[in-house]
Amino acid sequence: MFGKELITALRCALFSLGTLAFITAPSIAQAQSWPDKPIKLIIPFAPGGTTDILGRIFAQQMTTILGQNVIVENKGGAGGNIGAEVVANSPPNGYTLLLASGSMMTVNPYLYKNLPLNYIADLTYISAVAGGPMLVSVNPNLKVNNLKELIALAKTKELTFGSAGIGSQVHMAGENFIYAAGITATHIPYKGEAPALNDLVSGQIDFMVGNLPAAAGFAKAGNIKALAITSSKRVAQLPDVPTVSEAAIPGFVNMGWFTLAAPAGTPKAIQEKIYAATQKALESDAMRKSLEINGLTAILNTPKEQLDVQIKNESANWAKVIKARNIQAQ
Repeated sequence: MFGKELITALRCALFSLGTLAFITAPSIAQAQSWPDKPIKLIIPFAPGGTTDILGRIFAQQMTTILGQNVIVENKGGAGGNIGAEVVANSPPNGYTLLLASGSMMTVNPYLYKNLPLNYIADLTYISAVAGGPMLVSVNPNLKVNNLKELIALAKTKELTFGSAGIGSQVHMAGENFIYAAGITATHIPYKGEAPALNDLVSGQIDFMVGNLPAAAGFAKAGNIKALAITSSKRVAQLPDVPTVSEAAIPGFVNMGWFTLAAPAGTPKAIQEKIYAATQKALESDAMRKSLEINGLTAILNTPKEQLDVQIKNESANWAKVIKARNIQAQ
């Protein structure tokens, strides 16, 4: 009896191993051949904003490195949640990727009561890609010429500020500035950074704290007044513009950043290929020059270490700002 039971157990074990091999064999083959068709890079905001600018620069380099077209698709709305949901629901095969702003992971979980996805469970983070400062700017008709004057004006009348949408990096940078300055202002959300900047230029809103790549061109052309940069040091793109810390609020720093993600369940071998290609892209001269021109700095990290720590630390900070400012998603 013992011998028969042993034989049965061995047969079951062999069957299980065979089944496992049958299941994993296609995944291994898929990883080995990846990529053998075009890849979609989902930008969860409207064209013309900083995520879009960075995404198109990045896609060009990844296309060259991978030998397959990396096609940018804009899926804006709901603070990036719509685009993120598209990626989360896509097959985990490495052919649909997401370029997310940091606020999507660190702000949206605290801001939206009914998220269409779980940013930790439904996505696999490959690496942060780039980061950079924000620019505090006002419409050209607003009668202020520096940050102290903007703060003083906001204490006498209700001003409006624009963003790329509720919970977006631009929105939260604005809220962080308002909180630190001890003022109030009415938030006007848009479906992307570019539409908000267009209304800033036309005088429909009073000010913005936008990403430098999207806002710098308007500032250089004199279409908006650049008052302060949110980094700890001045930037080469706008050397005459002081930091927020210099101009009015000592110690204030607010940096934006962007990360690459894939659907949860993407095979490890494919993740590693994407990471390796990302590293090559960020180390290329063309990418470095493009990032520098746009006031961004390349960032490459490991999602289980530096990126996880960054998300945790920033989430705690934004939770405080959201509570203090009583910010709610509509």
